[in-house]
Amino acid sequence: MTRLALFDLDDTLFDHTGTAAATLAAWRAEVPALADVPFDRLRAVYHEALEATHAELIRGRLTVAESRTRRMGRVFAACGAPVDDPQAAAAGQRFRELYQGLRRPVSGARELLAAVRAHARVAIVSNNLHAEQWDKLRHLGCADLIDALVTSEETGYVKPDPRIFAAALAAGDATPAQAVMLGDAWEIDIVGAQAAGIRPVWLNRAGQPCPAPGAVAEIRALEPTADVARLLLEGQ
Repeated sequence: MTRLALFDLDDTLFDHTGTAAATLAAWRAEVPALADVPFDRLRAVYHEALEATHAELIRGRLTVAESRTRRMGRVFAACGAPVDDPQAAAAGQRFRELYQGLRRPVSGARELLAAVRAHARVAIVSNNLHAEQWDKLRHLGCADLIDALVTSEETGYVKPDPRIFAAALAAGDATPAQAVMLGDAWEIDIVGAQAAGIRPVWLNRAGQPCPAPGAVAEIRALEPTADVARLLLEGQ
């Protein structure tokens, strides 16, 4: 029986991709300079800018404000409508306001956490800012179901570094053999957990080809709750 269930947060319990797409659509409607940019192009540009600036943010090379300003500056420039830093900062602030209002969970997230926590401790392992992730958990109504939040900001280690998983095991008072890790990102969640000796379960909501077919358990959704909880707790 699993003693500690580790969960990634973004795009595992919290629907970051869906929230970001909804936010981008709402924000684009307010920005005449981007009206003619195809939405798929804008989404790709935004994702690329987010990945680049987020990596710098979690390593402490940018502040939150700098990260948002640089991200939006990249988006405007890539779409052929460059802006200065104050304009980029204002755009970043507006995007943030919209994003906060549109946040939503992955379907079944709270129900799964409740089912698992009835039998095991629950911890989040996330490459993000500590306060940001607690705020998401509170917004989703899941904070009361979390025993520990372990972040790259707090530990100084970034998934797939085994040391962030070791910190999560210590927080949950469990050995690798007593833990399971559920996450959506193959390299950082699945490969990272394996390197730390933790049994991984891959959440593949997009139906992507598996890099190592049959090597790990794979699910497409957090529901049915009982089935997913059984897989996490019992391995079957």
